[in-house]
Amino acid sequence: MLTGRQAHLAHGQGEARRIDPAYGPFAALADDSEAAGRDLMDLLTGPEDELWFVEPGPVMAPSGLRVLRSRALLQMIAHTGTGMGGEEAEAVLLDETHAEAMRDLALATRPGPWSRLTHRYGPFYGIFREGRLAAMAGQRMQPGAGVTEVSGVCTWPEFQGQGMGTRLLRHVMARLGAAGERPYLHTYADNAVAIGLYRRLGFRERRAMTLTVMVPV
Repeated sequence: MLTGRQAHLAHGQGEARRIDPAYGPFAALADDSEAAGRDLMDLLTGPEDELWFVEPGPVMAPSGLRVLRSRALLQMIAHTGTGMGGEEAEAVLLDETHAEAMRDLALATRPGPWSRLTHRYGPFYGIFREGRLAAMAGQRMQPGAGVTEVSGVCTWPEFQGQGMGTRLLRHVMARLGAAGERPYLHTYADNAVAIGLYRRLGFRERRAMTLTVMVPV
């Protein structure tokens, strides 16, 4: 995606790219060469910066960086023969006026990395209870034609168990399907509960992936 549909969000030249840090920490290297490593170092914003790589295998840290953590992921994609579900009547299209509430929810529940402008990746939808954002779901990466990542699916703990996240996920899937997009997502490979839910919603395993998080030495 860093050179494709969302290339306008990418920073960098040469053999390394990263998403605008205001949108998130994701980065990519063309290869494991010294030149790519130098280009990546040029993209750091400071000593506390993190770079996240989602690749089929582990990414080796170039000189000047170290691997902070690595986790096995599973990439799943909506089966072409499955229905995308229906739109959710309670779903509200979120906008800039909801940015603070979205950030608070994401930072509290950690559905994935969240930065100052993450909510601008694409449409996000929420369900409210007594004027409070109780749950949300939206989209993030668009790595190629006709595929979009479902992301940011989360619910405040006190509202969990009511199916809000699942309903919003179905809503996002329905909206993407109507736009001719095929939803996909990532989950930790050892999260059996989430994998089971996604299978019931029509997602199928596509391939194993690895999350590698790097920080400056």
